[in-house]
Amino acid sequence: MPAIVLPVLSEEKEILFYRIGDRVDKPLKEPPPYAVTSVDNALRIATMLQLEGPLTVSEVARRLGVANSTAHRLLAMLVYRDFAVRDSDRAYRVGPVLELAAHSQSTAARLRAAALPHLHRLAELLDESANLTVRTGDTARFIASVESQQALRVGSREGMVFPAHRTTGGLLLLAELPPDRLAALYSPDRYDQRPGDPPDLDSLQADLARVRRNGFALNEGRSERGVVAVGVPVRAQDGEAVAGLSLSMPSARYEKERLPHLVATLRTAAEALERDLADESADA
Repeated sequence: MPAIVLPVLSEEKEILFYRIGDRVDKPLKEPPPYAVTSVDNALRIATMLQLEGPLTVSEVARRLGVANSTAHRLLAMLVYRDFAVRDSDRAYRVGPVLELAAHSQSTAARLRAAALPHLHRLAELLDESANLTVRTGDTARFIASVESQQALRVGSREGMVFPAHRTTGGLLLLAELPPDRLAALYSPDRYDQRPGDPPDLDSLQADLARVRRNGFALNEGRSERGVVAVGVPVRAQDGEAVAGLSLSMPSARYEKERLPHLVATLRTAAEALERDLADESADA
């Protein structure tokens, strides 16, 4: 009896590949001339991780029909380029690059468009630079930024990417992760195959507990010397934090006594942005 060919579906995703028996095969179209097998296999692994979730080396090897050593080398390269991460149980899952799908261009553009009026208002009210940040893996990306008009100010960070644990918005969004996901994100094994060292997990967990307890994040020179930032989360209708809304200022102008006022103003802006996003979803 011939093998049954079924489309492999993922919620709200197109059909990207087909399963034949127990193996993932290429889409039903002709491969290009001079196809590069190693590149094809790496892309197939990335697709499997994105649509199916964590896989071990042996599972990947079996699915591709290659040796474990070959699968390990392919996965190591995906980890190096941030397409995959290795969990503490040695399974591999999607990395920051593939997690960008959670913040596709359309999603990021929608967030940015909705946030800009509120960022302008914040910058005008408080005369400090205002930012909107999203998280992808262990990085934080500034998707919108409005500068203060003061001569001494923090410049626009729009488009910049920083380690999430060093930014206000990143801390706000990392604080939402369950302990096992946080530990996997900063597993020492992951940093074996990439430059840099992971943050001290105990210290980071203490910082994130403080963020959850306070409901805001304060960053005093954590990402850049001479810069202070404070931020609050922006939540979707289901309560999930989708972005961090923050103010950045030169440390020379930061006064601790102003912190409650800064946080209250940020929360008012975040709530207004959340209402706008909810109204937009209702109209869609």
